[in-house]
Amino acid sequence: MAGSESDQGQKATPLARTENDLKRRRNIADAATGISSAEADAPTEVRIDRFRCVIYVSGAPNADLAELRHECTEYADALGWEIAGEFEDPVGLLPPVGRAGLTAAVERLKSVGAGAVVTPWRSMISPLPQEYDEVARVIERAGGFLHCMDSDRVRNHPRP
Repeated sequence: MAGSESDQGQKATPLARTENDLKRRRNIADAATGISSAEADAPTEVRIDRFRCVIYVSGAPNADLAELRHECTEYADALGWEIAGEFEDPVGLLPPVGRAGLTAAVERLKSVGAGAVVTPWRSMISPLPQEYDEVARVIERAGGFLHCMDSDRVRNHPRP
């Protein structure tokens, strides 16, 4: 059994490693773990921005859209998405081309680099598949995608 330093009356010598020795040892340890020396020299702190979205709701004139906006906010929060803006069109279901809130939502998506427009139901964009598809294409050209929280089928026809 080996004795300790105090048993032998010796003092511990301080470690004096050169910078090259430290780098060589780090490279050996990195190689053992599968990390290349280029990766090891890269900064270790990387900031990852949260995914951004824009919320859009529409409804009949004088309808209270606050609850729908709140549901979209909770949904986005649950996904870890940052909300870059909230827009609404309280003028009924006009064709999508004539809606100021929808146009502003797409513009905000472009200006802040958001990735999605979140809406509660497909019908808030348009009940007509052709109009819905055109809005989805506009949003995709702006750099995002259209995300509906729920389908209208589920909302209009609850399960037995």
